[in-house]
Amino acid sequence: MTSAQPPLADNDCYLALKARDARFDGSFFTGVTSTGIYCRPVCSVKTPKRENCRFFSHAAQAESAGFRPCLRCRPELAPHSVVWSIQDASYILAHQAARLLDEPELCDEAPSVEKLAERLGVSDRHVRRIFEAQFGVSPMQYLQTRRLHTAKQLLADTSLPITQVALISGYASVRRFNAAFVEHYKLNPTQLRRQGVSEAGQAQGTESGITIRLGYRPPYDVAAMLGFFSQRTIHAIEFVAADSEQPSLGRTFRVESGGKVHAGWLLAAFDEARSRLVLRVSDSLREVLPLVIRRVRAMFDLDADPAAINSVLHAGFPEGDGLRVPGALDGYELAVRAVLGQQITVAAARTLAQRMVDRFGEAIVTPWPQLTRLFPAPAVLAGLDTASGDALGQLGIVRQRQAAIVGIARAVADKHLQLHSGADVHATLEALKALPGIGDWTAQYIAMRALRWPDAFPAGDVALHKALGVQGLKNPAREAELASNAWKPWRSYAVIRAWSGTLERPG
Repeated sequence: MTSAQPPLADNDCYLALKARDARFDGSFFTGVTSTGIYCRPVCSVKTPKRENCRFFSHAAQAESAGFRPCLRCRPELAPHSVVWSIQDASYILAHQAARLLDEPELCDEAPSVEKLAERLGVSDRHVRRIFEAQFGVSPMQYLQTRRLHTAKQLLADTSLPITQVALISGYASVRRFNAAFVEHYKLNPTQLRRQGVSEAGQAQGTESGITIRLGYRPPYDVAAMLGFFSQRTIHAIEFVAADSEQPSLGRTFRVESGGKVHAGWLLAAFDEARSRLVLRVSDSLREVLPLVIRRVRAMFDLDADPAAINSVLHAGFPEGDGLRVPGALDGYELAVRAVLGQQITVAAARTLAQRMVDRFGEAIVTPWPQLTRLFPAPAVLAGLDTASGDALGQLGIVRQRQAAIVGIARAVADKHLQLHSGADVHATLEALKALPGIGDWTAQYIAMRALRWPDAFPAGDVALHKALGVQGLKNPAREAELASNAWKPWRSYAVIRAWSGTLERPG
């Protein structure tokens, strides 16, 4: 079976375009031959005539065909198309290549097809062939569109100098940046900023930080997502304001890129009427904005395709269509917190994590009195067993979990373990389980939330056994695993739905 929905026929695309149906946002783009512009399905302009429309699965295809992005609906805001499948090897390899190009944490300073092929373990000729067969463009054309979209978003939503926008977006020089814009968009960056300035760009400077917008496909259960994070809130590093006019989450975090550590804060507020997240990021993180955007999209699961997921899960979980899998800004932090939560309640795990942050977290200044610290850095926890004696034990953490926490921190600090959405899932699972005190439940939980694997399944989870009604059986983990076969490749989403109590049992 496959997780991918079959491509929409052109007439179906046109119907979705006429209805401005946000469920298809990012699933296709419409090139209008009379204007030379391509749009999202949700664009508010007058619907073009059917004979003037060409439909593309990816923005890169539209740009390769000579269309320019719309300045009103802004295709760079559309949720990404994330496809998971167990089809033929070429299909899987092409999408893995696209995923690597999408992932800022894995992109080299000068990406190339040769380096991409080396990472995938195939020849560069094979990468080009299967990529063009699947997406209709070359890997470098695909990457070029991603870079231009990043730059276009920063030009429209921020007042960052054009030189900084060029460097942040992956261009080695402003000259190349300007040339790419003129070639693809028939405007230089200054002209595009002047013509496409948004309300965010106009408001820039009224508050501290940089404001950008991120789209998602409805339905989206905002209350459930923020409720999940609220139950696990650690004071001083995060807060949730679920009852405000714009439900939001604020937190501190650090990002390492190119050997340099950047620390700062963000505030993510939901604009449910427009199916988007309004993100405010501290100025200290401007150099790594594409990486921050990618992590925020993963944290709130903004790229999920509800139509594909619900086609598999709706029958078993009819009340869970809007549920998403909560992710993490920092996979290392999530892994440590997962270890703290082994075999205890969420509240007890939160207490232990709070003690850890209070004792070892670094101070940081933010606009909010609720945000004053950072989660302890990997290097800090990695040295605790030798430098601080029983420092973790004094917090109430048992010895087995101390070893697991130190093991994770050392592996991350030494760059032996990558815990983000671009990491190799199966290799990372094995690396995690090789660490002391890390079993299958913890590894699967980390894969579900930090690696963004949609088919993770912690079969030994007690709460899951209760939800599935198998807790009294001889081998509940095996029974849960058997039941989960019907939910592949979306078992992570099935777990979230089961935990939320939306499972409908037969009879």
